[in-house]
Amino acid sequence: METVLASIPHRPPFLFVDRVIERGADTIVCEWDVRADAPFFEGHYPGQPLVPGVLLCESVFQAGAILCTSSAGADEAEAVPVLTRIGEARFKHMVVPGETLRIEVTLDERVAAARFMTGRVTSSGRTVLRVQFAVALAPAHGKEAPA
Repeated sequence: METVLASIPHRPPFLFVDRVIERGADTIVCEWDVRADAPFFEGHYPGQPLVPGVLLCESVFQAGAILCTSSAGADEAEAVPVLTRIGEARFKHMVVPGETLRIEVTLDERVAAARFMTGRVTSSGRTVLRVQFAVALAPAHGKEAPA
C-alpha cells in the first residue's frame, strides 16, 4: 500500500488500488480487494450490491497513474497524471463484494506530455472490463508543464 500512496495523490475512500504486483517500463499489474463494507454498496444497489462501472474504470486510471509516475523522466518527476480521454470501455461481467480484481495497464504510446493506455480488469480469470484512455502529465501546483 505504501507504494500506491507514494505514487498517486488518491486516498481512501477514493482509492481503488491496494497493491502493485508487477511493474515494467510500459506495463503495470495491480490488485484491488473489493471490500464488502465499501460505502458505495449502500446505494448501488441495496440488497444486490454491485461495483459501479465508473469505479472499475477509476481503478484502471489509478493504476495507469502509478505507471506514469513510476516511469516519469527527471523533468516529469513533479507532474501529476490527469485523465483526458476515455474510449472503448467494454464491461463484460458484474463485480460483487469480496472479489479481488487484477488490473493490468499497458502504455501504448507517448506523445509529449500525453500517455495513451489500455487497461484490463479481471476477476478469477474472467475479463470484467477493457478500456482505452489517455492522461496528460500536468504540472504540479506552482510548476511548469513538462515538455
